[in-house]
Amino acid sequence: MALSNHSNVREFVLLGFSHLHEFQTLLFGFILLVYMLTMLGNLAVIFLTCLDSRLHSPMYFFLCNFSITEMLVTSTVVPRMLADLLSTHRTMSLAQCLTQSFFYFSLGSTTFLILTVMAFDRYVAICRPLHYTTLVSGPVCVKLVVACWVVGLLSIVSPTLQKTQLWFCGPKVIDHYFCDSAPLLKLSCSDTCHIERMDFFLSLLFVLTTMLLIVVSYILIVAAVLRIPSSSGRQKAFSTCASHLTVVVLGYGSAIFIYMRPGKGHSVHFNKMVALMTAVVTPFLNPFVFTFRNEKVKEVIEDMTKRILVRDSAVHR
Repeated sequence: MALSNHSNVREFVLLGFSHLHEFQTLLFGFILLVYMLTMLGNLAVIFLTCLDSRLHSPMYFFLCNFSITEMLVTSTVVPRMLADLLSTHRTMSLAQCLTQSFFYFSLGSTTFLILTVMAFDRYVAICRPLHYTTLVSGPVCVKLVVACWVVGLLSIVSPTLQKTQLWFCGPKVIDHYFCDSAPLLKLSCSDTCHIERMDFFLSLLFVLTTMLLIVVSYILIVAAVLRIPSSSGRQKAFSTCASHLTVVVLGYGSAIFIYMRPGKGHSVHFNKMVALMTAVVTPFLNPFVFTFRNEKVKEVIEDMTKRILVRDSAVHR
């Protein structure tokens, strides 16, 4: 039958976690708690960095931007997911679907770029310390971060515009809790090969290429650290990279599993659980990883807590 004889579907139903219908309320409470802690944790990182001069350095400037992207990424998915968990009306228009998809993937791309810049910062700090203030000066930091945001946002414009031209003639059920690209393209009656190739190319570019740059940076860092004569010096150098490396493993692991496979042979429900790691769990863990594995941040938190306690005790005297 010709496409002209089909009605063009412009509204979709998100299945979400409907297969876990007996756990919907429990899942809602868990995800809401994690989301609130994610926002509070990342806001705390930004708050601490802005208020304490000891954290006014390139590394924490990049960390602030990373926290902002993490809050925005999780906010593109979680509020809608929470609403759908308590609702039987789970429809989403094509415009809403593409808007959510655009911001999710553009902000995700920005996150990977900022992680790469953070690796570059650690490389310069450890391998070229005498040139650090020149190579990672204030203006350079601003330019790097602006480039990350602009490239991340602009890179998803073309595939998103191409998706607006697709023809959807049914079915209209997206087996996911957000408007992911692959489940949406599966519903199209148009030829999606070009868009699928573009999506895969962008995944290669933003995931594998940035990961390769990070791996190269850490190979050079490890080589430089092993040349440090004292064990305390080596331990201090490694400790400055530990939190960043932990976040890299968490972020890249789930992203590679979901988006770097040309064939999607794994269970849809399993993919949804892995995607939940990227959208919910990883943004929740990141501020705690950076806080508890960073001595300077812990020192700032302790000093601020002491000041607050002293101020309170003085007020109540």
